[in-house]
Amino acid sequence: MNILRSSGSLSWALRSCQPRAALRCQTLPLPRRQFHAALPLWGTKSQVLKDVGEGITEVQIIQWYVEEGAYIEEWKPLCQYQSDKAVDDITSRYEGVVKKLHFQADDTVPTGKALCDIEVEDGKYPDDSPPPMPKIEPTPASPAPTDSKPPQPVQQTSTTVKESTSNTSKSPYATLATPAVRGLLKLHSVNIEDVRGTGKDGRVLKEDVQRFIAQRDLAPAAQSTVSEVQDETVAKLTPIQSQMFKTMTRSLETPQFLYADELNINSVTDIRKKLANDPKDPKKLSLLSFVIKAMSLALNEYPLLNAKIDTSDSAKPRLIMRSKHNIGVAMDTPQGLLVPSIKDVASRSILDIASEILRLNARAKEGKLTPADLSGGTITVSNIGNIGGTYVAPVVIPNEMAILGIGKARTVPVFDDAGQITKGELVNFSWSADHRVVDGATMARMANRVRELVESPEQMLLSLR
Repeated sequence: MNILRSSGSLSWALRSCQPRAALRCQTLPLPRRQFHAALPLWGTKSQVLKDVGEGITEVQIIQWYVEEGAYIEEWKPLCQYQSDKAVDDITSRYEGVVKKLHFQADDTVPTGKALCDIEVEDGKYPDDSPPPMPKIEPTPASPAPTDSKPPQPVQQTSTTVKESTSNTSKSPYATLATPAVRGLLKLHSVNIEDVRGTGKDGRVLKEDVQRFIAQRDLAPAAQSTVSEVQDETVAKLTPIQSQMFKTMTRSLETPQFLYADELNINSVTDIRKKLANDPKDPKKLSLLSFVIKAMSLALNEYPLLNAKIDTSDSAKPRLIMRSKHNIGVAMDTPQGLLVPSIKDVASRSILDIASEILRLNARAKEGKLTPADLSGGTITVSNIGNIGGTYVAPVVIPNEMAILGIGKARTVPVFDDAGQITKGELVNFSWSADHRVVDGATMARMANRVRELVESPEQMLLSLR
């Protein structure tokens, strides 16, 4: 009965609440939907170091123009790099926010690696391929902290050992001393903790202080007479030095041989003096401009020395013959050694070559040489004689067959054709060649032809076009 009564009251209560709930639901206002703009979606693109050409497989970052979190516009400079050939900027292919720099200044970056990650608006660059996996490759930098962590506890333990040994060596009474001893310590500016006491319980005596002062005064005198300690400091290589280190290391992997010759440049010197002293139109021409033209004329007869070796297939290396004579000129600049090249020397006159040398030299000193100026060389000449030195053993540059080093001119007595002693101006020419392909006989014939043209510059007139 209680169950029936309770169920009856429960049903009555439900029936009584139904209309009220209905009324309450009818009075509630319904929310209205409104249209709003969706937030733009963003994606991440990786700026990959593309192939810069000339067989260059890696570059060195000199400086970044942006930092993480900075906004970068499309085609704006990202960073400055140094390669084997030139110093240039890398521009951004994307517009967005720089999220991560994978390399720091002075780091070496292989081609194909991601330089940085840029957050871009999704869908703005649909044609780009998805960012390559190099995004993960900078993670090897994470083991670096693990390598640097172990030394820390070692250093801490070593310092703690030193501290413990120093603390155990001194007794609690080591700093106790008589007023006379303390007065002597104050007079000579001596810390009592630096003095080893020989008294009872390690106390410092007057004799201990005097002995310490005598040793301290003798130490500077001994150091001033004989310094056995070598001061060494660590210095980073400049970008050009780093590239030269890699280039020369790669060059010396090639077997090379040296061929030296001596030239009499009296005739060229006479022509240069006549042109410089011309009252109507004086012209200053260097010996180097005549030598470069003579090299180009000789390359017409010995084109092998203008070629390069293709070793992409090590089992079947082959020669790449090149028609243009792009002769590189080694220049000493404030930034270091640079080798711009004079393009197509065969089609230039000696006067044109001289003006091009001046132009390249001026741009090199200002640090404004372009990648085009520093690339494309086929053979190189280095006039080290401008600085000094009679003999030189130059190193062949990669992708070239030979290099010429010119020594300092010197005036010595020589015999003329009549057997009379006369004054002669002699210069040493030192050739280095790639001995994998060039033999000594070919190099000697090439050098002889250059010597004939330089010693008798009138022969150049027969070959000029």
